Amino acid sequence: MSSSSPALKPDVALSLTLSPSPTKPARIEAINKSEERGLRLIQLLLKCANHTSSGNLHRADACLRQISPLASVTGDSMQRLAAQFAYALASRLVKRWPGLYKALTNRSLQLSNHEMDPSWALFSKTFPYLRFAYAIIAQSLARAVSAERVIHVVDLGTGDPNLWVPLIQSFALMAQAREPSQLKITCVNSNKVVLEKLGLRLVKEAERLDIPFQFNPVNVSLKELTIDMLKVRSGEALAFVSILNLHVLLVEDDRVDAHFGPNKGNKVKDCKKMGQFLAMVRSMSPNLFFLVEQEADHNLDRLVDRFVEGLHYYSAMFDSLDVNCGSLSCAERLAVEEMFGREIVDIVACEGLEREERHERYARWIVRFVGAGFKPAHKWCDAKQIIEAYGKDDYKIMNDKSSLMICWHERPLYAVSAWIS
Repeated sequence: MSSSSPALKPDVALSLTLSPSPTKPARIEAINKSEERGLRLIQLLLKCANHTSSGNLHRADACLRQISPLASVTGDSMQRLAAQFAYALASRLVKRWPGLYKALTNRSLQLSNHEMDPSWALFSKTFPYLRFAYAIIAQSLARAVSAERVIHVVDLGTGDPNLWVPLIQSFALMAQAREPSQLKITCVNSNKVVLEKLGLRLVKEAERLDIPFQFNPVNVSLKELTIDMLKVRSGEALAFVSILNLHVLLVEDDRVDAHFGPNKGNKVKDCKKMGQFLAMVRSMSPNLFFLVEQEADHNLDRLVDRFVEGLHYYSAMFDSLDVNCGSLSCAERLAVEEMFGREIVDIVACEGLEREERHERYARWIVRFVGAGFKPAHKWCDAKQIIEAYGKDDYKIMNDKSSLMICWHERPLYAVSAWIS
């Protein structure tokens, strides 16, 4: 499939899938119309974002009226992407009337965590991004701690058996050559049902493979987590895993800023939740801390900046959905895209403490982790082996500043990194 990159200006280039170049004049004309429509949609979306940001309701409404007949949740990549961003802009506008907004949205299914959303499980199963990340983490853990007698891994909110069942299986294979290590998995999750299901699944798998295993469920959010809850014991080889969860603590940092106002200083810094959390983890001297986050900067103050960043990021994501959705029904593909649509609504329509999607690029995570006393782990994974096992032509894993970037073509979408204390 070929890609077209309609652009309003040179620094706004989006990756969008179009049909293969045809030979029949009628199909050539259809492609030209599709490209023209894509360019027009980008222009209207950016114009609408500017009017929305400045509070010009009437002009924003006029843009949305022009976008509506061009966008479609069943159209091509650009049409589907535009439908999600137009909905997000409309949601932001309607929020001017809180009662009206609540009446329109209170019947919608509110899903604040990936583990509560069946669409996330569908995305994880169908698309290779998380499989790449899981394989990287499993391989690195096996290399780093396989010789230890007691291995304790802390899952900071993922709760996905697709990560932990293969890990248990890999440790069982290693145990065939020597005395088996005791494996202990602590899962931190605010969803009690997720913890119960994960615990039953992992205990059953460990019993089947006859390896020593302990599951420690911690039913709290990350901001509520304390050292005592983790039950870390002396002599354990300790590792932490955070997959698309750590950025939520940045909301708590905004809460601190809002409380102290313009008075910046050490008092504010000492109250920052992210810094406190990383300091708590480092105090336990973990062997490794694995971090997986979107390689996008959605933690920007200005709506228009977040909007443009979102267009870049999700255009690549929707492009990859087109290539991989062959095994999905139309309803399943729509469910996955609506899952991303909820993220887009959070990024575009929400401000201040209400906005939870605070993804930052890896360069900013380097500053946070190094500031907390961590060091990046070097030569911690064989990316070539992961690509050979799980890779596809359109996906790449690239090394970048001691991290591995999981990319769609040349566009990094997820950053995987490992840290030592």
